[in-house]
Amino acid sequence: MVIAIAMSLAGYHASAFDLPANSTQCLLGLADSWDSSHATLQLFQKSGNQWQPQGEAWKARLGKNGLIWGRGLHPLPKNASIKKEGDMRSPAGVFSIGGAWGYEPSIRKHPLLPYRKVTPCDLWVEDPSSTRYNQHLVLDRPPSSAWEKKQQMKQSDPAHALKLYIGHNSHPHTIPGDGSSIFFHIWRAGGAKPTAGCTTMDETKLRQLIARIDPSRNPIYVLLPTSEYTKIRKAWKLP
Repeated sequence: MVIAIAMSLAGYHASAFDLPANSTQCLLGLADSWDSSHATLQLFQKSGNQWQPQGEAWKARLGKNGLIWGRGLHPLPKNASIKKEGDMRSPAGVFSIGGAWGYEPSIRKHPLLPYRKVTPCDLWVEDPSSTRYNQHLVLDRPPSSAWEKKQQMKQSDPAHALKLYIGHNSHPHTIPGDGSSIFFHIWRAGGAKPTAGCTTMDETKLRQLIARIDPSRNPIYVLLPTSEYTKIRKAWKLP
């Protein structure tokens, strides 16, 4: 595909990229290609200068159309194609991992990880024309306008019963139209269906992941095609 060529051959990261110095927890996601909607995930923790695997790898699903460079902590290749709203691709790169949302009053998690039970007043703004684009917004009343109802976080969809935020295109560095509402959440049809751009997995695996995420370790998510990961692993000091 033309877009895949543009993403992989665009001018490259000649200089090393340093991960945040205090990031000692990394979820690594690898896909077979830029156009793959399947990935393998594995959690790592850093001890000294060495990344150590934490348990076995597991399967996940990505965007229907594969991956594309997202806006995160990493540098962008020159002239690279960047994720856009509605492109059905998962953002590739290095991203912070944020808080959790769900339908239950409480979940098993690290004490420092924020968790919020979703209510009818919880919105996640996916409208690029809004000044609150790609932000969580809590109304002081139930939503009344068509716009507010369209931005509501889902409350009756099993796939969204539990989710963990991926820091793509995040406030205050949000670029309108470059993608919003990117989460880890529960996959559909036992993993038979791809996503619109999120990373999904079996519910048990998601619950285990959330329970392991330690905000004091400044956790990051690295998602890349294997070919790209192989090229930049040493320079970026990835697991």
